[in-house]
Amino acid sequence: MENDRKQAVGQALVLGPGGRLGTAWTAGLAAGLREFGLDLGEADLVVGTSAGAIVGAVLATGQDPSRLATLPARRPADASSVPRRPDPAVMGAVFAVLGDPALDPTEARRRVGRIALKTVDAVAEKRAIAQRAALITAETWPRRPLLIPAVDTETGEPIVWDAAAGVALVHAVAASSAFPGVEPPVTVDGRRYMDGALRDGVNIDLAAGARSVVVIDPLAHRHPHPVTEDAHFVAPDAAMVRLLDSERHDLEAWAAAYQAGETQARAAAEELRAHWRPVADRGCE
Repeated sequence: MENDRKQAVGQALVLGPGGRLGTAWTAGLAAGLREFGLDLGEADLVVGTSAGAIVGAVLATGQDPSRLATLPARRPADASSVPRRPDPAVMGAVFAVLGDPALDPTEARRRVGRIALKTVDAVAEKRAIAQRAALITAETWPRRPLLIPAVDTETGEPIVWDAAAGVALVHAVAASSAFPGVEPPVTVDGRRYMDGALRDGVNIDLAAGARSVVVIDPLAHRHPHPVTEDAHFVAPDAAMVRLLDSERHDLEAWAAAYQAGETQARAAAEELRAHWRPVADRGCE
């Protein structure tokens, strides 16, 4: 069951899903913003979903996101960092379910879960966990509140993990970024979980109660958000949207996506200054 929590915090950072290139773009944006004096790692609460769970774990554990400018080097004969090619048939089946207006969200998640369970692969699961471990490097949950959602493949029920859940950080990140057709479900305490974006996209509701919310959403062009007064959204520019939609998986695309995020940081910093207060400026809040 999903944890019942209300956050009474100052600044919340919500990092949305975006696949491999969305991860690189988000990391580049965070690194660029840091150069302009806006350290997203200072958020009072971080909500990270899928790609956002990867970058969220890096930021919340106090690491420099510029470490993700290039992918971790792999040893010869080590396939752990080689990206898995998406399965178009599986992904097509998933999106057909998600696009069915006759299904309520829970039933849709159950059906997607049944599709995901057909892709169970112990070797691929182990590889996915190793990939996430190499990306986040941190082995333990941070003191700073970090929420990572996922979905139970059997029941369709969402779950939100935090430091108190007793789940290894790398397993939470791997499960939250296990989209059917891209990565197999991840086993946690004997149950299999899939991508946290299936809960509710960027899962902005998990930041309810925060004084201010900044949402970084690599896929905003596919799922536009309603305009709200209490949240500020940052989305990729047109050039990055084209790269995201290319679905490329090569190292050059990763580097290009990271650079696009870093470049966009200048404009994003100007927009965010009215919504983000560095720790040094918060006084005794």
